[in-house]
Amino acid sequence: EVQIVESGGGLVQTGGSLRLSCTVSGVTFDDYSIGWFRQAPGKGREKVSCFSTGDGIKTYADSVKGRFVIPSEHAKNTVHLQMNSLKPEDTAIYYCAAGPNYYTGCPAEVVEYWGQGTQVTVSS
Repeated sequence: EVQIVESGGGLVQTGGSLRLSCTVSGVTFDDYSIGWFRQAPGKGREKVSCFSTGDGIKTYADSVKGRFVIPSEHAKNTVHLQMNSLKPEDTAIYYCAAGPNYYTGCPAEVVEYWGQGTQVTVSS
């Protein structure tokens, strides 16, 4: 059984930091790219970042570039998202997703597995 479990969400003040974690089991981790997506109330899904396990390339949405980072160090089958300088507009449910790593950039259309999501709330 494939499982994707996110953790680390919560409530933080503007300018604060949170570290999300995504642990993947039931698949060969290196065959998948891991994407972080978010969805705010009343808005569409937005891709935040992507980690390609095959070549180690990490990409970020312009809205989070310079503030969010996927650390290089991580536990086995786990990807983190370090979120710094958080803003109220970062408030959303954050989802981790796994898709075949022969697609670059973690396109949502090819995601095979989604996590249940973790709530991030940034207060002003």
